[in-house]
Amino acid sequence: MKDAENIKRMVRDKYAGIVKSAGSSCCGPAASSCCGTAEAEYSVFNDDYTKLDGYEAEADLNLGCGLPTQYAGIKKGDTVIDLGSGAGNDVFVARSIAGEAGHVIGIDMTPAMINKALLNNQKLGYKNVDFRMGEIEDLPVNDNTADVVISNCVLNLVPDKQKAFDEIHRVLKPGAHFCISDVVVQGELSEGLKKSAEMYAGCVAGALQEEEYINKIETAGFSSIEIKTKKKIKLPDEILNEYLDADALQQLKENPVGIFSITVTGTK
Repeated sequence: MKDAENIKRMVRDKYAGIVKSAGSSCCGPAASSCCGTAEAEYSVFNDDYTKLDGYEAEADLNLGCGLPTQYAGIKKGDTVIDLGSGAGNDVFVARSIAGEAGHVIGIDMTPAMINKALLNNQKLGYKNVDFRMGEIEDLPVNDNTADVVISNCVLNLVPDKQKAFDEIHRVLKPGAHFCISDVVVQGELSEGLKKSAEMYAGCVAGALQEEEYINKIETAGFSSIEIKTKKKIKLPDEILNEYLDADALQQLKENPVGIFSITVTGTK
């Protein structure tokens, strides 16, 4: 329990720092390489949101590892919950799909992120968007609420991932589904690769083996589980070179072992 609380505290501190740096530096979705602040670390994971309906630059802190809304099957009028909603990036995209008759709830445990999201929504004037403080392992949402649950590169940060998927199952309506983009590991990583990954983006330290990740989804009671997209994450050579020799680098390029971002769906 103590370790879990320490992890959560570190995550809150890390993401509060990202909010602060985003408000006081040149960084942003199109400029993450221009500075050495925390959000630049995550650009290797991020997909391009800028052409999506509902995209708001102020809400995009360059922290995702997929486009869950693209595969989420959101319909007009749906109630959508975004776990680890940050500054509201996926919430506002989901809201553009669910429309005026829909309802989108963003949940985040970092006060600075919630405050940033509320400010963004205040500027946009959406009445059917709701941001709530809360943890994914204990969601501030009633049973059988959501038509769709989405999340983008957040569950890897959660200490108790089984409890997280149990909670997702609880808040979904019967027959409803989730669509989550996340980071997983495939194969046994060398110590050098682990150190490289953790040096570049600490969230990788919490990533599960892909098989174990899928097993937890099954244990939570989901069916029709499907990996919609999967891409290998390439860490910058300057980071890899610090911990891997030439032979290890060549093996990494030729071997399926590595760190991947996946987008996965499942139905209650």
